[in-house]
Amino acid sequence: MKMNKTLLSAAVAVGLLSTSTVTQAAGFQLAEYSATGLGRAYAGEAAIADGADAQWRNPAMLTYLEGTQVSVGGIYVNPNIDIDGTSTSMMGKTTSSNSSDFAHSAVIPNFYVSHKYNEKFALGFAAGTNYGMETDLGKDFGGANHGNEASVTTMELNLNAAYQVLESVSIGGGIRYIMAEGSFGAVSTANSLVPMPQGTALKYMEGDDTAWGWQVGTAWQINENNRLGFTYKSEVDLTLEGHANGVAFDAVADALGTPVKSKYNGSMQLALPATAELASFHQLSDKVAVHVSVNWTNWSSFKELVADIPEFGPARTQDIKQENWEDNYRFALGTTYQMTPKLALRSGIAYDTSAVSEEHRTATIPETDRTWLSIGAGYQWSEQLTLDAGFTYILAKDAKMVEDDASSAPFGGHFEGEVTGSIWLVGIQANYRF
Repeated sequence: MKMNKTLLSAAVAVGLLSTSTVTQAAGFQLAEYSATGLGRAYAGEAAIADGADAQWRNPAMLTYLEGTQVSVGGIYVNPNIDIDGTSTSMMGKTTSSNSSDFAHSAVIPNFYVSHKYNEKFALGFAAGTNYGMETDLGKDFGGANHGNEASVTTMELNLNAAYQVLESVSIGGGIRYIMAEGSFGAVSTANSLVPMPQGTALKYMEGDDTAWGWQVGTAWQINENNRLGFTYKSEVDLTLEGHANGVAFDAVADALGTPVKSKYNGSMQLALPATAELASFHQLSDKVAVHVSVNWTNWSSFKELVADIPEFGPARTQDIKQENWEDNYRFALGTTYQMTPKLALRSGIAYDTSAVSEEHRTATIPETDRTWLSIGAGYQWSEQLTLDAGFTYILAKDAKMVEDDASSAPFGGHFEGEVTGSIWLVGIQANYRF
């Protein structure tokens, strides 16, 4: 796959980037940027500077990091997502549509470097990911005509800088470079109206893209024990380019009198939404600190998917799928307890609201509300080295869905089901100060 995004099908873009929707954050986001923050359910992240990883959520926090620091780690994600439903053909034949553990496990790595240039100015570099995962419902899934597999892999590189404009106020910003690739597939089912072998590719697409974005942040040290942080990440516009194949595309080509091919070049516009976080940090005593975050994601910008296939001439643009998502919010509360001079214990709870209402939820993207329960610890191994670990259990709210998309009616018509599941997250991280 060349670095560009797959653009050709409704479930595509979403299926791709949304494998993560079934698991971690809302939409197709990944919240897992550090094991340190994982232990407190990512509460107060835009106002805390534990290590070089702080710049990922708020570049202004770079001014709080002394000397040169390096953070490296990874988070293991183990989703357990099941779907149970029925698929009904245009002829009224009903088939059971069930799939277990269809979201694949993954390891999310990260790497950060910060450097305090002088008392007021600091620089940073970050490498991580905001999107990614993989799902496979299987070719035997009764609703596979709506989508049976999806994957996405992304990498984001940041260059950040921060400046202390006042004794109590810092500002920061950075340039984001995003690389992504993904795939989506849908196959025929046993009850397809149009006769064809089960598992025949109806739609398959893969592709990739690179794009630029930006982020800004600020931190206000109210007093010695209280701090506020705010950060904003820009929307990132992607033109997903790649190739598509399958019966659905062949049918369009045949109807237009254009050559039926094994692959069709195409593209689709997809915007990764803008996000914002307001966070606070409160040192209640020598041993106890409390932190809070409220996050917002502009998912309401994701209304529909439209494919652009130049080979189809006047009919090159085709409506693929109506999504009609809505803005999502996340609320998190965390604590840090300094048990000994070397050992810090963390805990947190968070609630993610769904970016999709029940009437617009689909099997490909079974987006739903999620509750996070987290614990973690940090141990200062030496004056320079700190080791962190975090553990989170995410409980996804049971959610019903109904798919009755006219564009897929010839291949199955109607799907109705319910998604259930949970996710385990385990992370480790090392922070070194020079």
